Formats: sequence, structure tokens, C-alpha cells
Amino acid sequence: MAAAALTGSLLAGCAGRESAAESGGSGGGAEQQGDVKLVIGAYSVVKDSVQDIIPLFQQKWKEETGQTVTFEESYEASGTQARAIAGGFEADVTLLSLEGDIDKLTKAGLVNENWKDKPDGGMITRSVVAIGTREGNPLGIKNFADLAKPGVKVLYPNPKTSGGAQWDINAIYGAGLKESERRTGQKDPAFAKTFLESVHANIESLDKSGRASMAAFEYGVGDALVTYENELAARIKQGAKYEVVVPDDTILIENPAAVVDANVDKHGTREAAEAFLDFLWSAEAQRVFADNGFRPTDPEVYAEFESSYPVPPGLFDIQYLGGWSEVREKLYSKRGVWYEVLAGI
Repeated sequence: MAAAALTGSLLAGCAGRESAAESGGSGGGAEQQGDVKLVIGAYSVVKDSVQDIIPLFQQKWKEETGQTVTFEESYEASGTQARAIAGGFEADVTLLSLEGDIDKLTKAGLVNENWKDKPDGGMITRSVVAIGTREGNPLGIKNFADLAKPGVKVLYPNPKTSGGAQWDINAIYGAGLKESERRTGQKDPAFAKTFLESVHANIESLDKSGRASMAAFEYGVGDALVTYENELAARIKQGAKYEVVVPDDTILIENPAAVVDANVDKHGTREAAEAFLDFLWSAEAQRVFADNGFRPTDPEVYAEFESSYPVPPGLFDIQYLGGWSEVREKLYSKRGVWYEVLAGI
């Protein structure tokens, strides 16, 4: 029942998507004079997609307004990027890995609290947490439980230093909750913690970032890498020899974007910035994301790529874990589950 509901959520469109996608550059744009520069502050994983999307938007904006828009781009780990913007990096638009990183900018007074009023709650892309294995999957890994088997060497980054790594830990912990439900009929946090501990006991490398974990794996470290499905797809596209395992029980990743309101008002770039943000939900941009390994939020575009991105039967989202506020408190606070796992208590 829950899987069916979440499948519907994954494929459902939001009212207003079409108007948002088509609104870029309209409403007085023809009266503008001169060029405009937009500063993009994004998390590193989305770099290839953004660089493919920018020329599409530039052409659209030029046709609609006669104005040339140029871009200054910065790509960092999501938490690092959020801290940079909060600390004074004057990005006009930001694309980040975690909702919580946008919330940091809201608390800093830089992003309006209504940023989630956009289509899909402000989320421009989706993915799932997957497992990358050596070519041919020699250990026969099918799910997160297999990562706890004796002798399996596992890599994933440290969620203390990598915001995106929290998705990995959430997925494993949530898979433990799913298994406890099958066994007892209800979620058992103690079982889920033990499940996470059993996987972490096989950790070979706890790196600073997802990219560092991937680099270590490609250098020859470990047997299995827990990471985003889109990261694996992108590396395979570039010639890396991975097998991608999507566990039946895994988490739906949702990645947000927002205009940095304080900065666009300061720079006088709101119209172009809003138009670029809206363009990220257009079919053109969503196809670019899909080509780069992301699961598109647009249901029609998703349908075009559905065979490449089937919905795992036990897929759950962050609300299954109680939402981000509860997750941050229960898993990642100083006395949270993750730190107890690290400390072995």
C-alpha cells in the first residue's frame, strides 16, 4: 500500500508545473536593456547537468527578451556550498542536495520561507540510494543486508562531513525499519540501529565526501560503494565499470533548488533568476537531468525514461523516517543513532 502510494507520488505532477516552466523571461522582459549575469551556487554532483542546461536557457532568454545572460558557476559539496552562501558568497540561484541546506539559507534570511511553493515542493530532481559493485557483481550483492555479510568491504562517506552521505545512512537505517516491519508488523528503531551497525562493521573507508568514496572505489578499495544512483549512472556513461544494484528497500532522494532572494534583490537579477529556476522544471531541462542519471520530477519526462529508472518495490521517502527535523535529531544529533554506531554504543 505504502509502496503504491509512493510510486504515485514519484510519478505525480504538481499543479502549476506547466506555468512555472513556461514563465521564464515573460512579464516585461522585452523592456530590459543590456546584459545580465547570474551566479549559480550548486552542489558538485549536478555540475554536468547545469552546464548542459545553461545554453538551453540562454537561447530561450535571448529569444524572449533580446538579452544575453551569462553565468558564473560554483560547485562544491552541498553543505560547503550552503555555508559559503550563508557566509557571503552572493549566488543568485542555488541547487543543493538536501532540503536542510536550503533551510540554513532561510534561517540566515537569504531565501524566502515560501521557497517550497514551487512545483514538486521545490525539488528539481530525484534519485535513489544504490549500491555500486565491481563489474559482474562477483559477490552477488542484492540489497543492503548483503553488505553486512562476512568479508564484504563497504565504502560510503561520513555524514558528519558530507551532507549527501546522510541519504546513504538514511537508506540503510530505513531498510532496517522496513525489515523490522516485515518481521513484527511495526517499525523497530532498535532493529534498524542493529541493521545499520551490521553494515557499518564492514566499512573499509569512511571518506569526507561521496566523490572521495567513489575515487577510492575506482582506485581499487572495497567491494561495494553506497551512493546515489545518478552518480553511478554518470560514471558508467563516462566509461567506468560498475554494476548498479538498486535494493528493493531504499530511499527516494529529492534535491531542491531556490532563488537566493536577498542576493537577486541586491543584484537586480530577480526576473532572470526566477526564469532560470522555473526553467529547471521544463521538459527540456528535465530530459537533461534524466540523461545525466537523475530521475526527472516531470511525470511525462519520467515516462520516457521509466525503463531506465524503475520504482523499487519497497521505496520510501524521508517522511517514512519522520521527516528531516526528526531525522536530524534522532540520527545525527550528538546523541543520535549514527554517532552511537560510530562510537560502538
